Amino acid sequence: MVLGKTYRNTATKTRLTPLETPQAISVVDRETLSLRAVRSVSESLRYLPGVNTELRGGAVSRLDLFNIRGFDNYQNSYDGLLLQYNGWNLQPQIDPIALEQVEVFKGPTSVLYGSMPPGGMVNLIAKAPRREAATELSVASGSHALREASIDSTGQIGQSHLTYRLVGLARKQEGQAVTSTQERYLIAPSLDWQLGERTLLNLNLYYQKDPAMGIYTTVPASGSVHGNPHGQLASDAFLGDRNWNHYEREVTLLGYKLNHDFGNGWQFLQNTRYTDASALQRNTYNAPLAADQRTVARNAYLTDEVSHGLVIDNQLSARLDVGRWQHHLLLGLDAQRLNADVRYLDTLDYSAPAIDLFTPDHDQIDPAALGFNYQDDEAIRQRQTGLYLQDQVRWDRWVLIAGGRYDSYRSDTDSRTLYQGTPGQSHGRISQHNTSWRVGALYELPNGLAPYLNYAESFEPVAGIDKNGNGFKPSTGQQWESGVKYLSADGGASATLSAFHITKKNSLVTDPDNLYGPKLQTGETVSRGIELEGRWALSDALDVSASYTLLDMEITRDTTGLKGKTPVWVPEQTASLWADYRIEQGSLSGLTLGSGVRYVGKTEIDAQNSGKVPGYTLWDMAARYDLGRLGLRGAEAVLSASNLLDKEYLSCYDTGNCWFGAERNIEARLNYRF
Repeated sequence: MVLGKTYRNTATKTRLTPLETPQAISVVDRETLSLRAVRSVSESLRYLPGVNTELRGGAVSRLDLFNIRGFDNYQNSYDGLLLQYNGWNLQPQIDPIALEQVEVFKGPTSVLYGSMPPGGMVNLIAKAPRREAATELSVASGSHALREASIDSTGQIGQSHLTYRLVGLARKQEGQAVTSTQERYLIAPSLDWQLGERTLLNLNLYYQKDPAMGIYTTVPASGSVHGNPHGQLASDAFLGDRNWNHYEREVTLLGYKLNHDFGNGWQFLQNTRYTDASALQRNTYNAPLAADQRTVARNAYLTDEVSHGLVIDNQLSARLDVGRWQHHLLLGLDAQRLNADVRYLDTLDYSAPAIDLFTPDHDQIDPAALGFNYQDDEAIRQRQTGLYLQDQVRWDRWVLIAGGRYDSYRSDTDSRTLYQGTPGQSHGRISQHNTSWRVGALYELPNGLAPYLNYAESFEPVAGIDKNGNGFKPSTGQQWESGVKYLSADGGASATLSAFHITKKNSLVTDPDNLYGPKLQTGETVSRGIELEGRWALSDALDVSASYTLLDMEITRDTTGLKGKTPVWVPEQTASLWADYRIEQGSLSGLTLGSGVRYVGKTEIDAQNSGKVPGYTLWDMAARYDLGRLGLRGAEAVLSASNLLDKEYLSCYDTGNCWFGAERNIEARLNYRF
């Protein structure tokens, strides 16, 4: 009812619940997003098992970058359709204010969604129109001079067959890094039109304008992770320049969902979205730290990017009862088209003024004086078409699922370069095909336990040719996963314990006999681990949720000396615990208190595993009070705090590129519903 008639479970594209699905799924609902004052998709994943989030720290807010079961993920899906990413700096972001819930589907997902990393995917479920009229107005203030106002309104339009939802947001605040700011405006209207007794049309628009999105620069490990003879950097350190630090983005998503019930168990859903997006970036990047351990030379660069894309997914489903066997058949045909144009300018000679780590001058660059030695104009054209078939079967206490998919992918990139006055031109093409499979089984025991087993595959296109002139094959992933799910008879307790083994093959590595020649496609990475997630209503007033992950990931085939190494950003252990307590009696009646602890273990500082980035433990809190108890009917006050003790922590890609984690953030919000 809440999610709407066109909602489909991320893991099956049917209405099968997560606890009935023979694969690990985690869900973050609307109430949790609101109570914890989540302001990005990355933040929403902080308490989930198997996910390491905010890989580029707290000051970088322009993208959602995380890994699932050790594999990096740059792309999310929004209402079941991929948010198209051009591979550069134009990644559409959906603000949590527009979301009903966040669903994380663990393991390979290519059978239903095509090209995806083997660790899993995140599907963002949009708020849907409802017939019951309701409007919520909200204002917020907090750390970094936060100023925010939002609206969420829904209801039936008169006595018509139309219901609407309108979400709007305006937010402005200072960034974590000195001199930086963040600013966002969005509006997301949607309309449900009941065309007939069996036909529903949903029209939806998401428009977002980000005039400023903080920073993207890094700091070296010396002075952050490691000691430096001149001192240590603060968590608001910035090695860029206020005159050449800018990122603005504009994204329009226009879509529709057409759902028709033919009767006798047959249904058709067509889900379509058009994307129009642009981004302009002015930034710097750093040279290695100088011998004096305090000076960093810098290059200045600019990117100007435009993307136009179309995604469509056609689903024909049927429920067929054959004796005691209940079949849920799904036949799908989806397609994606993306046209992107990128202009890249770079000084390349470190002619931008150098900066001192410990006495930084952020006003050195004169934009008019910059001379760009390199220019690259790229036209990117991507096409993907997939045909998939799935059968979900119920027999007695058994849930069985099997599916297969065929994908055809093509990408053409035309590049025109100008380096120190010398022009160049190149053309790159990927034309690849892949077949993916998935099978799984789950058995529901009378005591609420449900053991399951699954096998699933994934694929990702790989650009380039080998030394014989042959195009590379797609990179593929295979997972075996087994586990057990639990749901108590009263629904007050649920848990999932899963063990998985993922192998990713056909990664590119350097040819040891020709270091600068074509790559070899012999790389392999293995990820294996255990995940535990549970929720318990210990009483009518107390709810507890917890998660734990033990992950072992290593490169098992390589030609560059990385065999046996662990990739960066992959902690061996993560854990979290959150509790909500509601007070229903006495002078504090109407108050909900929440508190949580999350732990992320140490990670490798670089690909060579030459050192460690320390792990960290953070404490978060939240409180919500129903002001109706004081006579202010419909009003609610929410106070949220993340990293309450303001602990300093970091993540690193290598010793030259590290990011500080998010500082303490406190937010006070007032909601009014009518």
